[in-house]
Amino acid sequence: MTSRSASGAPSLHTVQVAIEQYGDASQLKLREVTLPAPEAGEVQIRHTAIGVNFVDIYHRTGLYPLPVLPAILGVEAAGVIDTVGPGVESLHPGERVAYAGPPVGSYASVRNISADRVLPLPDDIGDDIAASLLLRGITAHMLCSYVYPVKAGDTVLIHAAAGGLGLVMVQWAKALGARVIGTVGSAAKAELAKEHGLDEAILYRERDFVAAIQAMTDGRGVDYAIDGIGGKTLIETLGTVRPFGMIASIGQVSGASGPIDLSLLGPARSVALSRPSVFRFVSDPARYREGGLATFQRLRSGMRAKVGAVLPLAQAAEAQRRLEMGETSGSILLRP
Repeated sequence: MTSRSASGAPSLHTVQVAIEQYGDASQLKLREVTLPAPEAGEVQIRHTAIGVNFVDIYHRTGLYPLPVLPAILGVEAAGVIDTVGPGVESLHPGERVAYAGPPVGSYASVRNISADRVLPLPDDIGDDIAASLLLRGITAHMLCSYVYPVKAGDTVLIHAAAGGLGLVMVQWAKALGARVIGTVGSAAKAELAKEHGLDEAILYRERDFVAAIQAMTDGRGVDYAIDGIGGKTLIETLGTVRPFGMIASIGQVSGASGPIDLSLLGPARSVALSRPSVFRFVSDPARYREGGLATFQRLRSGMRAKVGAVLPLAQAAEAQRRLEMGETSGSILLRP
């Protein structure tokens, strides 16, 4: 339903999933509000696919506090431009687009967003594919080009290799010529990761992954480890990396690791620990577009998207629950 704003510009109703306070998934509430016309420099996007990411859960719980509450969650989506605001010349109504990163607000049927956060979608890349891995692709680009430039012959460890980011990271590192070892929670997830290029899988519930890595690398250790689990896993991962290798801590699914004693990094180990933020990375418009274009190029070169589940927007709480419980492989999408 459309109406007119005070300025005479058209406005419409949008369905949103928002939180009024931090907490568990029960805090996610469906609401319908009137969306004003886009302001100068903005576009109005009718979403066709919305990505669900672990950062949405961090926002919901308050682990990563939001600027203000109430707030609409979500940082990734694809759709079609309905309307452009004054001064927007590079984008047009009817154009397919995608975006990833802040500000939050993608858990909505329609939203307004700054035009400089929007990337036009090539005709050969579908909406679901873009919404399922644009943020993850940019993250992989950051991790493999900026945090530690992965090169042919490197050995890379990826925790949760069958997850949404894990499957993207496996393919990205393999495309750069790396040997990729991953931890997974089941034989089925090991098979899925191997179908996406994983060289060797470690079932961490059945085998000590530190000892396994040392055996697989003849005691040398990996060149680069990427950990989104946190907690005890991050500390243990220190024992998997070769001297002067790198660990990237990119999440804390199992909880915060707490203060890390620098003596754990050296001198015996002599490893580097990085805590990179993809949100900080995409805050630079040039890097944001660079990462987006790199993701599109990887897709054209054969990178596959794995969508594990598609749920209605109204079931956003269930989508987050499944993600928290590790019940899906690949990405989860919401359909407005």
